Amino acid sequence: MKPLKLKIKLLTTFIIVIVTNFCYGQEGKVTINQDKNIPTLLNLKKEINSSENDSERYRIQIYSGNRSKAESTQSQFEELFPDWHASIQYETPNFKIWAGNFRTRLEADRALKKIKTEFPTAFIFKPKKTS
Repeated sequence: MKPLKLKIKLLTTFIIVIVTNFCYGQEGKVTINQDKNIPTLLNLKKEINSSENDSERYRIQIYSGNRSKAESTQSQFEELFPDWHASIQYETPNFKIWAGNFRTRLEADRALKKIKTEFPTAFIFKPKKTS
């Protein structure tokens, strides 16, 4: 009987050791290695975004030419793309159709991709600041 009790004690001890190791095996330490310039870049990005005002937003030019064609192009654009406002701007000697008021270049690029299906000469620009 003694060898059986000894085997049971050894087996129990072995199981306790295994279970204990398994329980502590889930603990760990996470180390994040990142470039030291990342916080600086994030702060610069925040600065740039917070300094953008309405005149620094992106727009898309749909048309440049005579007045009657500009008016018909504006109507056509607003019918096809009701989500974006289009306005007529006059810059001697042309009338221009400007659409949208996009905060980021990415937003403008996404819109341009859709707009180019109907207006292939459209392009993105930033309006000049008027003082």
